[in-house]
Amino acid sequence: MDSDHEKDPAHGVPDGLSDKTVRALGALSKALETTERARGHLYGFHQLTGTADFELGDAVRLLREAGHEEQAARVEREIVGRNVIPGHWTFQIIEAYNATYYQPFAAVERDIVEEVAGGRDHLLEARLKASRHTPQHPDHTTMPPSS
Repeated sequence: MDSDHEKDPAHGVPDGLSDKTVRALGALSKALETTERARGHLYGFHQLTGTADFELGDAVRLLREAGHEEQAARVEREIVGRNVIPGHWTFQIIEAYNATYYQPFAAVERDIVEEVAGGRDHLLEARLKASRHTPQHPDHTTMPPSS
């Protein structure tokens, strides 16, 4: 490791922190990142379902314009605005996920990083970056250039 990689105090491993602890914090962070991705899929599900519901409105209108009032009324009555699971629209699923799982997980991860590593994030990744850089290469620096 050259001196360039020792200049990033935000990602330096605190004294006394073992390699196993750095790996454990990395695993915890990775699990949270996976949860972030899952949460993003929930938002995608939410947006796609909402878009489909509005597209149903177009289908209802077109069925009516084509003279299929009974079919249009059935789609409007049985599908438009329907709960996706009993008692829930997609926004309520997201709210429950956030309150029940995501927010507590993010809070526990943050607390553990604070307690164990003094709030320093991504120690494992910073260590990986240091091991994979080319010394003196302008695109392998530790931090952005000073402004």
